[in-house]
Amino acid sequence: MDPEVIAKQFAPFVEKLEALGNGLINDTYLVTTGQQPFVLQKINRHVFQQPELIMANLAELNRHVAGLNGSSVTLKIPELLQTQAAAYYVVDESDEYWRAWGYIANTYCLETLNNKMEAEQVGAALGKFHRLGYGMAAGRFHDTLPGFHIAPCYYNHYQQVKARTEALENAVCRDFIERHRHIINDLEDAKDRGLLKMRVTHGDPKLNNFLFDKVTSQIVSLIDLDTVKPGLIHYDIGDCLRSCCHIESDDSFDLDICKAVLTGYVNEMGALLTRYDFNYFYSAIRLIPFELGLRFYTDYLNGNLYFKVTEPEQNLIRSLKLFRLCKNIFNKNQIINNIINKLVV
Repeated sequence: MDPEVIAKQFAPFVEKLEALGNGLINDTYLVTTGQQPFVLQKINRHVFQQPELIMANLAELNRHVAGLNGSSVTLKIPELLQTQAAAYYVVDESDEYWRAWGYIANTYCLETLNNKMEAEQVGAALGKFHRLGYGMAAGRFHDTLPGFHIAPCYYNHYQQVKARTEALENAVCRDFIERHRHIINDLEDAKDRGLLKMRVTHGDPKLNNFLFDKVTSQIVSLIDLDTVKPGLIHYDIGDCLRSCCHIESDDSFDLDICKAVLTGYVNEMGALLTRYDFNYFYSAIRLIPFELGLRFYTDYLNGNLYFKVTEPEQNLIRSLKLFRLCKNIFNKNQIINNIINKLVV
């Protein structure tokens, strides 16, 4: 359906509608109206097979934030908007789900960090989100992506796809996966042993989901909340560092940015972190790029069904870059662990 037709169910007078952002999953638009602009999104049904559960989670998050003292919430959570019929989403004739967010104006996002001050802000903002999550019971949230960030599940899926796509195999990716597959159970084993606890997580805290204020240059919001669900905060930490510390020119891991992000995070979350939490930081840092590389490579073998691509081998290229990053993290094991150990509170 024409997105402008959907937009008019949230606001009758639509002046302009334009594509927004460069996300790989949902279709996103900025809608200009006679009053406040808002963000319109079509939820990717191939990725999120039960969009109504996403909407239930977002409504729960919005209720929690609304129930807090405003001064205690220093991170803006985008407001979930209702249609003129008081519904939180619209289902079109193709059974596609659409929803709308309040637009946080006068902000910008970054694709790469410029300095350690920005990096420390990112860590602090993720810490604020996790502190907010500590006030919510993880059991009240639906698991909207069963198996998301469960590396053993991704490896099993890869094995199934690999068995029927041998002609597409890339030897570098194949050999790297097999050489390092021993790390895939690190976090899940710790969870099963009771060392790490399930909490409310963001699920996708990559750098361009943090919004900086244009006037103060301070982070004011963390957006893209579809993946908010029960999980391990380590997956968020690992993914945030993967996004912030990846030096694209040579696929190396930026140690200074890593230290700054973790410093900001621990400054916000330190009192709520256990010794086991700190013990598994490095496991998360090395696992997430490996996991994402595995996912990109599997999607390449499987015909690029999950991640958006502009050319057939784009997911293969993405996976090769992430495996090079992962190798660099392995090589910097001792330095990264020294950084973590100095932050233990």
